Formats: sequence, structure tokens, C-alpha cells
Amino acid sequence: MTKAHTIEERLDHLVDERERMEEGGGEKRLAKQREKGKMTARERIDALLDPDTFQEVGLFRKHRTTTFGLDKAEMPADGVVTGSGAVFGRPVHLASQDFTVAGGSAGETHSDKVVEMMQASLKTGTPFVFINDSGGARVQEGIDSLSGYGKVFYNNVLLSGSVPQISIISGPCAGGAAYSPALTDFIIQTRKAHMFITGPSVIQQVTGEVVTQDALGGADAHMTQSGVIHFVADDDSQAILIAQKLLSFLPQNNTEDPPIVNPDPVVEPDESLRDIVPVDGKKGYDVREVISRLVDHGDFLEVQAGYAQNLVVGFARVVGRTVGVLASQPQVMSGVLDINASDKGARFIRFCNAFNIPLLNLVDVPGFLPGVAQEHGGIIRHGAKMLFAYSAATVPKVTVVLRKAYGGAYIAMCCKDLGADAVFAWPTAEIAVMGAEGAANVVFRKEIEKADDPDARRAELVEEYRETFSTPFMAASRGLVDDIIDPADTRREIAMAFELLINKRELRPAKKHGNMPV
Repeated sequence: MTKAHTIEERLDHLVDERERMEEGGGEKRLAKQREKGKMTARERIDALLDPDTFQEVGLFRKHRTTTFGLDKAEMPADGVVTGSGAVFGRPVHLASQDFTVAGGSAGETHSDKVVEMMQASLKTGTPFVFINDSGGARVQEGIDSLSGYGKVFYNNVLLSGSVPQISIISGPCAGGAAYSPALTDFIIQTRKAHMFITGPSVIQQVTGEVVTQDALGGADAHMTQSGVIHFVADDDSQAILIAQKLLSFLPQNNTEDPPIVNPDPVVEPDESLRDIVPVDGKKGYDVREVISRLVDHGDFLEVQAGYAQNLVVGFARVVGRTVGVLASQPQVMSGVLDINASDKGARFIRFCNAFNIPLLNLVDVPGFLPGVAQEHGGIIRHGAKMLFAYSAATVPKVTVVLRKAYGGAYIAMCCKDLGADAVFAWPTAEIAVMGAEGAANVVFRKEIEKADDPDARRAELVEEYRETFSTPFMAASRGLVDDIIDPADTRREIAMAFELLINKRELRPAKKHGNMPV
């Protein structure tokens, strides 16, 4: 009969087993990971969370597959580290794939662990962070691996709109694995990572196209071309800093308001705002200079900065309270709305509305982008997404018309009729169906043709139209602008508006959900 172990022996055994599991794929593989300039799965967790707050779940979990030699395979934590911790003192749940263990491949148990953390996020009302670094599905597990992916996707959708979801892409993320990040709210990708459904070799075999991994699924490609990701990071450390800053702007869940952080009480007139926006509507400027002067401490976290740059979106604070900012960018394509900008804006609006984040809209838009490619690409349905998103949003909405606000794009940037709670206009604002030059050609075409000097008469009529309609006064006279303000007073006006709207309540018809244009 075997002598029973003492408690000391059992504790020593526990320490040994824990150390072995925490070593992942072993020191050689961990060293190889670091040689590539990447953190290990556990180092990423340590960097993200407040010190000594990580509580691991599932360290000793094992897969149950016996085929293709897996019955003898040792896979510590089944290739994914899961648990909970705190970021700036606020709890989160997370999963971090371990590339040193079977390439971070996702099998049944691996995905089950991820799903359990997602369900814990939903149950406790805490954000979920998923750090991706995986070779994809664990082929040896066959259909069980695919089933695991399906469960992850299903739970991504359950969490959507209930708790914030952030994906960090720190390594390969291929095949079906790419769809989980796509179902989350924000994707942060490092320049060392790649994400695609089919890799370069498969594409070459099927289509004959030759492409590198970076050109196909690198961070720059996804930021500037596909629009799949929201932030680009140089490395793991920067990706984690972005995630931490992003979380600082967000509430824990959809039943809470975002935290009030380091309020800037200064709302004194800022005369520099009078000089940023040129009176000449044909001259560009960087709207981010306006944003930096309106928000606390000039601190603005831009989202998708490299995609659809004609529309700027991101998070800031006004007297300590988080706001979502959407601003026309005259520096790029004159600030027009096109297909990509409409998609970018609509999704951002929907996120802010889901998580009780008020919207600040800065408008200088000459219209929707004309062209055959835009029409055939579906600018009608894509542009309608902006109309849908703003109309459906019940959070406080404050709009400031800086300069141009023409046609359907004026409506699509949250005018009074789309539910804006407060609309301010600068004296430089031009609110009209279209620009004076184009309008004169339509309204006064016959009169211009009959004139002795058509060019001179056209110039006169253009100026007449501009003085009548291309000003904020006509819109103000109709109640579509609440006030025409000195640009220097803008921060004070929006701060007061948001303060008054803190307890805004807006009832909508009872229904499952609307049918958003796609």
C-alpha cells in the first residue's frame, strides 16, 4: 500500500506543475518568440493588467483528442491563457493565445476556454480582450476545432452591444480565426502580425495572383485598404498601451456611463479657433486642430486614422466625460462623404450609441462624392447607413457646423431633423442644398443665358444666392440651427449642451431591431 503524500509534498507537486504549465512550449520556444520581437502570451497579460491582479482560469485544462498522435502531445493550458484582472482598477476578462504551444492552434478545449471567459464577461458586465497569436484551427482535431470557432463567433455576437470587445492581433490570424476579431468592436494590429482568410500561397494556387504577407494582410494594408482594423501598433507594447487608453474611454458595459476622468474645467473663450477655418470654402485645413481645442487637454484618440481619412472619428473628453467625435476633414477630398467614410462613420455611431457615449459632430461637408464608381459601388445604401445610425442613436447628439453643409451630406452629418439635440453654427457656416455656384446654374440658368454678359450676370446671381441661402441665418430662422456662435465660445457651448443632456431620455417604438442598410 502506497504511503499517502503529506500536504507539503502535495504543495511542492502543485508548484512544480504550475511552473511547468506556465512555461508554455518551453524555454527554447519562448526565446524564439522573443527573438522575433514579440512578447509571450503571459508577458502580454502582465503588460496589460495592473500588477498582481491576474487570476488565471483553466491552467490545467487538457484536450481530449487521441487521433494523429495527440494522445501523447503535451499542450500546457491548451495553447491559450485565460482569466481576469484589472486595467486602471477596472475589471476585464481576457484570453491570450500562446504561439509556443502548438503554434497557438485552436482546438475544442482551447476555444472552450475562450468562450468561458466571454461568458464571464457577459455575466459580470466587464470588457473582453482577446490577444490573437495563432496558426489557426488545430487540424488534428477536425470538426471539433471548427465547432470551437463557431462557439467563439456565436458568443462574440452575444457580447456585441453588451460589453466592449477588443482584439489585439499580435501574430498570425488566418482562416476562420480572422472572423472573431471582425466581430469585435475594435481591432489593434501590430506590424509584425498578419491577418487574412486565405494566405498568399493559396491565393497564388487558385487565382495566380502573387502577393506578400504584408501586402495581403499586414497592418498597413488593413488600415489603408480594407478598413478591417482600427489601430496600428509598432509592436506588442504599443498595442497594449492603445488597448489601455481605449478602455479608459469606455464604460464597463451597456448599462453604465463612461467614467469621468481628469476633468478640464477651462471653458474660457479660445480666440485661436477664429483663425483655423478659412472663410474661403475652397481652402483646406486640418479639422483635428479644431478638435484638439475643443476637448480636454487636447487629448483625442483617433480611430481608423489611416482609413477613409475624409472623415475623422475618435474618442475624447469634454469636462471629464467621454464623447465620440465625428468630424469632416476638409484636408482630404474636401471632406466629402463617400462609401468608405459612410461605413466608418455609421459603425462608430452605432458603437457609441450602444455604450452610452454622446456624439459631437463637426461639419464641413460639400456633399457625397460623385462618380460612376461610387454609384455602382452602392453609395446610396452605404450613405444610408449614416442616416440610419444617427436616426437610431438615442445618446446626446451635439452638432457644430463649421463651414460647408450641403445637400444630403448636411443631413447625414446629424442635422436637427436627424435628431441632433443641439445645433450650433459658426458665422462661416454655409447651409444649403448645394454650393452657390452650382445652385445658380440650376436656379438661374435661363436668366444667365439671356443676359448680355452671361459671365457677369452669373457672378451677380451666385453672390445673391450665397447671401440668401449660403449662410447660417436662413437655417437659424427656420429653427434648424439653435444658435450662431463665436468660434471662440465653442468649447463652452458644447460643454453646457452635454451637461444639460446628461439625463436625456428618448423613447422608441418597441421592436427587436431595425433593418440597417448593408
